[in-house]
Amino acid sequence: MNNNNNFYGLSLIALGMSLGQVAVAVEQKPEGFIEGSSFNILNRNLYFNRDFRNGQSSRTGNGYSEEWAHGIIGRFESGFTQGTVGFGIDAFAMQGIKLDSGDGRSGAGGTVDIMPYNSKGQPEDTYSKVGGAAKLRLLDTVVKVGDVFPSTPVVAYGDSRLLPESFRGATFANTSIEGLTLQGGRLHAMSQPNSSSMRDGFATFYAGSVDAPWIAYLGGDYTVNEHIGVSLYTSRFKDVWNQYYAGTTLSYPLSETVALIGGLNYYRAVDEGKKLLGSFDNNIWSGKTGIQFGAHTLTVGYQRSNGDDDFDYLRQSDSIFLDNSIQYSDFNSPKEQSLQLRYDLNMQSFGIPGLSFMTRYAKGWDADYSNANSVYMRRGADGAPLQDQKRWERDIEAKYIIQAGSLKDMSFRVRQATTRATAFESDLDEIRLIVEYPLQIL
Repeated sequence: MNNNNNFYGLSLIALGMSLGQVAVAVEQKPEGFIEGSSFNILNRNLYFNRDFRNGQSSRTGNGYSEEWAHGIIGRFESGFTQGTVGFGIDAFAMQGIKLDSGDGRSGAGGTVDIMPYNSKGQPEDTYSKVGGAAKLRLLDTVVKVGDVFPSTPVVAYGDSRLLPESFRGATFANTSIEGLTLQGGRLHAMSQPNSSSMRDGFATFYAGSVDAPWIAYLGGDYTVNEHIGVSLYTSRFKDVWNQYYAGTTLSYPLSETVALIGGLNYYRAVDEGKKLLGSFDNNIWSGKTGIQFGAHTLTVGYQRSNGDDDFDYLRQSDSIFLDNSIQYSDFNSPKEQSLQLRYDLNMQSFGIPGLSFMTRYAKGWDADYSNANSVYMRRGADGAPLQDQKRWERDIEAKYIIQAGSLKDMSFRVRQATTRATAFESDLDEIRLIVEYPLQIL
């Protein structure tokens, strides 16, 4: 069967299931356009520092990238008008302000990418994003058209920089069946976190800019019971790839204070159409198991990439739900295997609610570019494809959220990462300091 017909057939079936609920569902009274509205402002102060130990990967060659900036993120979400079909709007206005990003420490060619850059490759003093979406609700189905923030394993907006990433297109979500959320969409542009444009072209982490017209996705998350959840998704990045995802989350309580946890994630990506990123057929999977006991959580994760190329995904997005995709490294090179040990501590049990700590160590080995296509090929100084590549990363994180008073929900977070690798990756030490203060205006 033709893959195009397959994909859109599934889309029409899912949408039909959503709209078919009209015949059997009991109409719920909407909250109203004004009554259901909310307006929130998030202040985010971000300091980001990368120290490349071998002097590589910075614009001036000094091996050092650093930026400090403040972001103001305002979001308005209306309710829906009365009636069988309800209408509403979502809107946002965001501002990024440079605080300290001097010449030689950031700019085009660096890797921190907090602020946009001018024609001289220097960081701008300010930038902004303004956008919105019209939305429609028909019983349990919500359709949005405009600037959207999808969050699925195959297309997910990123929010690890100053301002969040967004996409432009149409999405739908349906919750007619208890425990099941169906999602789908077709997107024709994206906005990188450090861009004011809402109509940027698509780009991936490893291949860079891609002249593809759209990306579409479809899938769902189902909560079987309080201990088991499953997810199935597919996406088509036109003329680039077809991607398929399956995942599970598992938990099993042994007592009031002890529980076993686990999960699996699997992706397959196959070239599509004009094969703008070359021919490939890659798959990668990860699994984790662990135990929660009181304030402590200890987990072990294993991940394996079975393809001949890097497992790629949209740039600066969170579209990679793999256990060993961590602060800097994704451990997603061809043939790479990786193992992670992670420990979390929640200080509420020790009388300090809102304070938490995390540390983890991950090690990857066997990365091999012998059979990579021309887009993803990495070669050594001798011109030969890199083989037997290794890396490791250690992360340490502390976070505190104020629990009461006028500064309630204000958070302070420090993230430190150290990674070392052979020829295919960078050696670096990284520090991120993040202060966030949310305000609920409406």
